[in-house]
Amino acid sequence: MNVYVVAKAVHVTCVAISLSGFVARFSLALHRPDILRHRAIRVIPHVNDTLLLAAAIVMLSVAQWNILDMPWLVAKIAGLVVYIGCGLVALRLARTRRARTIAFAGALAAFGYVLSVALNKSVAGPFARLLG
Repeated sequence: MNVYVVAKAVHVTCVAISLSGFVARFSLALHRPDILRHRAIRVIPHVNDTLLLAAAIVMLSVAQWNILDMPWLVAKIAGLVVYIGCGLVALRLARTRRARTIAFAGALAAFGYVLSVALNKSVAGPFARLLG
C-alpha cells in the first residue's frame, strides 16, 4: 500500500481521536475535573497528537510539498494554533464556566475551519465552494 495513503489514514484517524478526546475532556472539566488529573487522561492526548504530527510530516515528505508554496497548508497550521490556544483556555486557563464554554466554542470553530481548509485545499475554508 502507498505510504501516503497509510499516513493520511493515520492522520485522519488521529484527528477524529483528537476531537473526540477534546470534547470528552471538556465535559470532564465541567462535570468531573478530578478525573482530568489521572495520568492516562493527561498522556494519551500527547501520544495521539504526536502520531498526528508524525503522519502529517510523512505526508509532506512523501508528497514533496513545500508548506510555504501552499497557502492552504499555512492557513491550516494557523487554524491549528488557534485551536490549541482556545483548547488550552477551555481546559486549563479559564476560571469560569462561561469563559471555558466560550473558549470551547472558539476551539470547535477553529477545528471546523481547519477541517474545511483541509477538505477544500483553500484558505477560504468553508466559503471555498461559494467563492468558486
